[in-house]
Amino acid sequence: MLIRGIDYAETAARFRWSIPDRYNIGVDAIDRHADGSGREALAVVGPDGAVEPFSFDRIKSLSNRLANALAAHGTRATGPDRPGDRVGILLSQGWETAVAHIAAYKAGLVALPLFTLFGEEALAYRLSDSGARFLITDRDNWPKVAAIRDQIPDLSVAFVIGAKDGLGPGVLDFQAALDRASDTFTPVDTAADDPALIIYTSGTTGQPKGALHAHRVLLGHLPGVEMPHDFFPQAHDRFWTPADWAWIGGLLDVLLPAWHHGVPVVAHRMAKFDPVHAFDLIERHGVRNAFLPPTALKLMRQAGTRRTRGIRTIGSGGETLGAELLDWGLETFGVSINEFYGQTECNLIVANNANLMPLRPGSMGRAVPGHTVAVIDAEGRELADGEPGQIAVARGDPVMFLGYWNKPEATAGKFVGDWLVTGDMGVRDDDGYFRFVGRDDDVITSAGYRIGPGEIEDCLLKHPAVAMAAVIGVPDPVRTEAIKAFIVPNPGQETDEALKADIQAHVRSRLAAHEYPRMVEFVDSLPMTATGKIVRRELRRRSVET
Repeated sequence: MLIRGIDYAETAARFRWSIPDRYNIGVDAIDRHADGSGREALAVVGPDGAVEPFSFDRIKSLSNRLANALAAHGTRATGPDRPGDRVGILLSQGWETAVAHIAAYKAGLVALPLFTLFGEEALAYRLSDSGARFLITDRDNWPKVAAIRDQIPDLSVAFVIGAKDGLGPGVLDFQAALDRASDTFTPVDTAADDPALIIYTSGTTGQPKGALHAHRVLLGHLPGVEMPHDFFPQAHDRFWTPADWAWIGGLLDVLLPAWHHGVPVVAHRMAKFDPVHAFDLIERHGVRNAFLPPTALKLMRQAGTRRTRGIRTIGSGGETLGAELLDWGLETFGVSINEFYGQTECNLIVANNANLMPLRPGSMGRAVPGHTVAVIDAEGRELADGEPGQIAVARGDPVMFLGYWNKPEATAGKFVGDWLVTGDMGVRDDDGYFRFVGRDDDVITSAGYRIGPGEIEDCLLKHPAVAMAAVIGVPDPVRTEAIKAFIVPNPGQETDEALKADIQAHVRSRLAAHEYPRMVEFVDSLPMTATGKIVRRELRRRSVET
């Protein structure tokens, strides 16, 4: 835990990691707070505004029941030489999602969070690639899984919320399974380095890669949460984010760190982000701490002037905000928005805290205490301050992933010597502030999501009208970047607005709403290297010129 100093330098000097040999996220986040007091852990806000509270005691009981229900099917727990059975969690923010995660960790299994807006192809790849044996979802999302069941042969049992009338073999009603199970469970004695979680991250070529994290990843996140949220926790803190818990930003920037500290979380997932509703939720439910992605902040600013007091801290990450948005945040909320930086493989490693150091618009902040962050060259040599290079993190960091799931070559390629390279180009100034310069690959940043073109291009090629496809990000005032697809149509194919719409719908229904191309341009050919690789920088140049 961070200990406040008089400034950043003293705070960093005081910090020491404390990572035990044996550690389990579920026990740490829930069981140790379940003391019979009924202390609030979760406030689930329904679409009608009604609130259902859940105590730490209740979450412990429910997660014990689910862990027993899973164990009844012969689960294989994680160990130092193997990961446990994978549990897909295809749910939005809600108590069932939280219980599913805690149950998986306590049972020594590996949680696999899945975004509910994923289409069939995106789900089929992740469930198949991970070898998921269990799935926890609801009746609304089950039809997508049912349609791809033959593509995920390892899936043996699905617990479906609302499946009371039966949905086929291997499908159990979630609530009935909890009701039948005991609320007493002995958590698996996991090591801090044992696998706990897979989160898929987009790549520049081919399909996404599963970033495998150990139980220690929660402890590794703590200083990166405590710093931008001004020495979180403080009395009466209450956390909320519109970011889905299927992403690292919702799960490990908010839910689990808050529970580590015994702080309640507000759970409410909007079908589509509504800035006015966000203001209302913050005020009505006493939110004191919020992680608001840059796109959410921009939409809230567009909603009009509205001063909101009572919130204590706001953190934001995914892109630098700029002076205008920072000034608006201070005027609107009465607090400085503290930016932070990280990625799925190694998250929350750079951050700001306006009470420890001056905010510098355009800067991501300084290295979070406990993390060794540098700018390096292609050979892994640290560069002098002011010299641009790759932002990198030293090996051995508790927040760092174990590797990519079943992709040892991709894992090796993520490192240069003793450094994990983020793929982001940056500069560190004389005072230790990092500034983002650009990507050294083709990952697209859109509405807070980091999107690799590979999966989208693969999906586009499955459309009957498409011969070749390339995807880039183009500047967008709200989303940072919007997705644009360049399509070489099949010979004789008529290209019109109807075909553009059909191609967009093809991607949206199979992958996700945030991954479909908002712009489609038909071209005769794509710029290629001598070895047949698409030259996306040339496409970006063309887009700027036009």
